[in-house]
Amino acid sequence: MSRLQVVSGKGGTGKTTVAAALALALATEGKRTLLVEVEGRQGIAQLFETEALPYEERKIAVAPGGGEVYALAIDPELALLDYLQMFYKLGSAGRALKKLGAIDFATTIAPGLRDVLLTGKACEAVRRKDRSGRFAYDYVVMDAPPTGRITRFLNVNDEVAGLAKIGPIHNQAQAVMRVLKSPETAVHLVTLLEEMPVQETVDGIAELRSARLPVGRIIVNMVRPEVLDAADLELVRTVPRSTVARSLSSAGLGGARRGGRAERLVDPLLTQAEEYAERYTLEHEQRAVLTELGLPLHELPLFAEGMDLAGLYELARELREQGVS
Repeated sequence: MSRLQVVSGKGGTGKTTVAAALALALATEGKRTLLVEVEGRQGIAQLFETEALPYEERKIAVAPGGGEVYALAIDPELALLDYLQMFYKLGSAGRALKKLGAIDFATTIAPGLRDVLLTGKACEAVRRKDRSGRFAYDYVVMDAPPTGRITRFLNVNDEVAGLAKIGPIHNQAQAVMRVLKSPETAVHLVTLLEEMPVQETVDGIAELRSARLPVGRIIVNMVRPEVLDAADLELVRTVPRSTVARSLSSAGLGGARRGGRAERLVDPLLTQAEEYAERYTLEHEQRAVLTELGLPLHELPLFAEGMDLAGLYELARELREQGVS
């Protein structure tokens, strides 16, 4: 497995949830994983039912087998202060710049710089080693921007081309790109079995490949259970209404006489079956589109009552069982 796991997806597909579950799955059996948030939404803190994350690496969960998950919410302004201290030793002068609003001004007028800082912080965590020479983290998982922005976000070398041709910023971008375009990185896309998310996934993969960024896996989230298979649906389409009414009556749902309770249930039941058949057909069509992309394909179940911490651990278990960890 690549050491930097980037998770993207169309808004509403649950990419943050999948990123968190992936971090838990990768931390199994004593591994250490850092889960990085770059959009400032504090979605990770909500999922793990903890307080808002500061700009520091903090342990938020223990995985099966004793592994640990740490989390970091990267603040672009504070990351820039780190950068200024690292390369220019500004110290208190850097803090003064922040008070004057210069830091916010710099990251606003130069969005490419912002992306260098965000991706650079994650790549630094990937490369960091302890005193014994071991990597500080076995894996770093990034909850990245949505699919429509992911290629531009990761392709920071192009982003800074207009900012600096030489110097520390240029060198930092080059160092980041060496990680992002290497086997150390894999970019996973989260989708649903619906037309718009699938099409955005197809387009996103094409853009990533065009930029020579390493595409990893497709993770289909919130997959609803299959109630009827193709044979059942064909039977629903062909069976006479009277037969359905008699079957309902035999099940104790009212007499089969005309106008009886069983007959009144037929139309709503068949309407529901037709709606399910449409969804079944659509989902199978979209699954076929994803399969044609030639990437590992994984599916995670829908939790009808919503996601909580127990559900997050269940998704991590699903990922492990599907060979993602």
